Amino acid sequence: MKTRTLLSAISMVLAFGFNTALAQDHQHMSMPPVKVNQNIKAICVLYATQGNSVSGTVTFTRVSEGVKVVADLSGLTPGKHGFHIHEFGDCSSPDGTSAGGHFNPSGSTHGSPMDMSRHEGDMGNIEADASGKAHLEYVDSHMSFEGTESILGRSVIVHAKQDDMKTQPTGNAGPRIACGVIGLAKSQ
Repeated sequence: MKTRTLLSAISMVLAFGFNTALAQDHQHMSMPPVKVNQNIKAICVLYATQGNSVSGTVTFTRVSEGVKVVADLSGLTPGKHGFHIHEFGDCSSPDGTSAGGHFNPSGSTHGSPMDMSRHEGDMGNIEADASGKAHLEYVDSHMSFEGTESILGRSVIVHAKQDDMKTQPTGNAGPRIACGVIGLAKSQ
């Protein structure tokens, strides 16, 4: 019994000495500063929901005025289609409903991307030409890559109909015809 107590006491003294020495070594170490990537770029690859043929990409790049959004899609019917960021990065359901509702952490009313009060995910409409191709490019001052308002890990949804920019909470844009998850892009 005395031997076990003596060994236990020796172990504690050695552990204390080792931890003290380790702590002193860390006081003399300088860690490199953490670099914050100011040039964040994210990408969303869109895939058609069941029964549709839409595909394309949307990139999101931090710029001084906010986030630059560039979208190139194909397989659309000619005309305008609602175009939103939705709350979940989940496109697993055949109809895209697993992506949840519009991304709206501030609890604002639905509106256009140029409105001061709107869902963070409101990107308005994307317009397809006669061949079903669409291109959209604008800078969004409401989007963010940080905190509870971060668009990373959310999804982009393309709708069958035009967003009327006023019907709450969805803009009456109809079924979801494409879905994709927003993720960090490989740095260039």
